[in-house]
Amino acid sequence: MDLIINSLYSDKDIFLRELISNAADACDKKRFLSITEAGEDVSVKPEIKIKPNFDENTITIEDSGVGMTKDELINNLGRIAQSGTRNFLQALGDGSADVTLIGQFGVGFYSAYLVANKVEVVTKSLQDGSSQYRWSSDAGSSYTIENDTSDPIDGSGTRIVLHLKDEASEYLESSKMQELLQRYSEFIEFPISIWKETTEYKKVPDEEANKDLPEGEEPKMKTVPETKEGYERVNNQKPIWLRPPREVEEDEYTDFYKSAFRASYDDPMKWTHFVLEGQVECKALLYIPGMLPFELSKDMFDENARNIRLYVKRVFINDKFEDLMPRWLKFVRGVVDSNDLPLNVSREILQKSKVLSIINKRLVRKSLDMIRDIEQDEDEGQYVMFWNNFGKYLKVGVIEDDANRKEIAPLLRFFSSQSGEEYTSLEKYVEAMPEGQKSIYYVTGDGRENASMSPVIEKLASRGYEVLFATEPLDEIMMESLRNYKDKDVVDAAKENLNLDDSQDEESKKKKEQLREEYKQVAEYLETLLKGKVQKVVISDQLTDSPAALVQGAYGMSPTMQRYMRAQSVASGGNGDLPGMNQAVMEVNPNHPIVRGLDRMIKVDKESTELQDRALLMYDVAAMTSGYEVGDMKSFAARVMGLMDTGVGGISDAEIISESPTPTEREEPKMEAKMEDKKEDTKEDKTTADSTSAEAVTAEVMSDDEKKAS
Repeated sequence: MDLIINSLYSDKDIFLRELISNAADACDKKRFLSITEAGEDVSVKPEIKIKPNFDENTITIEDSGVGMTKDELINNLGRIAQSGTRNFLQALGDGSADVTLIGQFGVGFYSAYLVANKVEVVTKSLQDGSSQYRWSSDAGSSYTIENDTSDPIDGSGTRIVLHLKDEASEYLESSKMQELLQRYSEFIEFPISIWKETTEYKKVPDEEANKDLPEGEEPKMKTVPETKEGYERVNNQKPIWLRPPREVEEDEYTDFYKSAFRASYDDPMKWTHFVLEGQVECKALLYIPGMLPFELSKDMFDENARNIRLYVKRVFINDKFEDLMPRWLKFVRGVVDSNDLPLNVSREILQKSKVLSIINKRLVRKSLDMIRDIEQDEDEGQYVMFWNNFGKYLKVGVIEDDANRKEIAPLLRFFSSQSGEEYTSLEKYVEAMPEGQKSIYYVTGDGRENASMSPVIEKLASRGYEVLFATEPLDEIMMESLRNYKDKDVVDAAKENLNLDDSQDEESKKKKEQLREEYKQVAEYLETLLKGKVQKVVISDQLTDSPAALVQGAYGMSPTMQRYMRAQSVASGGNGDLPGMNQAVMEVNPNHPIVRGLDRMIKVDKESTELQDRALLMYDVAAMTSGYEVGDMKSFAARVMGLMDTGVGGISDAEIISESPTPTEREEPKMEAKMEDKKEDTKEDKTTADSTSAEAVTAEVMSDDEKKAS
């Protein structure tokens, strides 16, 4: 028996679910027979009671159901895989009776041996004149049946006594039993009560304090604990998904969500209640939470975040069936109840089948309908809130769900070069496209501000083209999976050889070729200088305001993705070096004065240190504005300081004062300066005329320079 039971069940907690299900079936049979057969005893209403006994190390599960005769004890408990429920349903014939029975395999009872080394069953049948019997077995190959003279069962029913194993003593705790009952049997139709000890506090007169109490004064009170024992019902929640949707009020849906999913402070944003009929019969209730569930805030695919609960005839089966809902809908919560689901014998594992595929498609479709309803809500803030909470999941859906990619795409939201503080959608983007634009463009970056700094936007913006901002590594993968939207290709603007569909006439081609030839030396010089940093240097006409930009080849990774890959490498124990990562391509703007200046300097002296510093500085700035990291910050800082020295006018040779001068030291230079001024006074008169003419010339030159600058 041990071998059979432990091979069927993987979780010991299942024993309570199975025994409660059997008890519920017994109660349902009694309810059915009391309606259809006259004269049956219905004085005791069907219910289920559970009582732990610490002294005897036992758990008693008692139901006031239909009970069993001696022959039924032999057939149902004495033989494995003999299902009394299945036989009962077969005896009913066509199955049109109003009865909902759970059992089907005939092995649920034996799950008791997962936690017990001996099981006793005391039972009395509903049939007239039935005696009370005791069935007993210690999980061996034999059992005994005898007349029972212990506490008589009122009417009919069954009392199961589990003699627990030493390692199963945790099940004596009422809190543990209550947790399992609320998880597995919360929606059983019949009342389930558990014996527990409760402490209440009440006020009583304080005898000590009232000894010397003057007559007429109100007696002083004290609070004392009072311990009570008794049965307490645990399954008060109603399975509203089994009711017709038109009969359920909005408040009931909200209350059920808060109770069933332990979300007291969260009001659901949307829900859908539907019945699937036809090839498969299924009842389901799905919710979109109002806020991101706590368990998903740390890990968006947390395995412990059990969002969809599977029930069969009100009995909880499992909430870990990955094939029931795709993981990109991990945030959707709900219950699914179907009698057609293909379960294994232990009712723990859902087997793959066509039935599962049909239910999966319907759940996905209903979830998308809910999201569309939120999107179309008059209050636009509702969808903004939804996107901020669950937008990442839709992006994963675009990547992983080929069948529903086109359905998800209109629900995506982005910031863009023209949207400001508001989100835009692909639909709005396409509607606003100017004439002549044939693709949807996007750039990657760490955040909206960094993405907006990308030099590759310049040419697109000059044409009035909107550029979407992909601000997360996930966005880049999503865009590559999306590929197109409404016959418009989705294009990364930071890729090499961006084609803006210009009219490629002979004149424009000739002009481009001339520029490449004219600045060939610049490209060659930069390729030599930046060897190991860039793949190549090209002369480009895609830039307007920036001297240079770094772009990736057709199959290269963006800088955002590169940083993500390095972080993943470090997190997995690596050093962050990814030698196979693509190097960028440097695009140079031949119309920019900095590039023209480099061209002149190259023609004068290719070995100049100043030329090298300026070229490296241009590369560093291009790297930063394109989203890359500057590798050698110390050298970069030195080049910037050198440029500042030159701009100020030769302060690079000045000494740095290590300490602040004293007041006396500050006075001495002043006295010396005064003496020098007196000596110079006699010379000033002689040079006034020359000075005046020189100042006039200088003023004229400065005036010309200012005009040029303006």
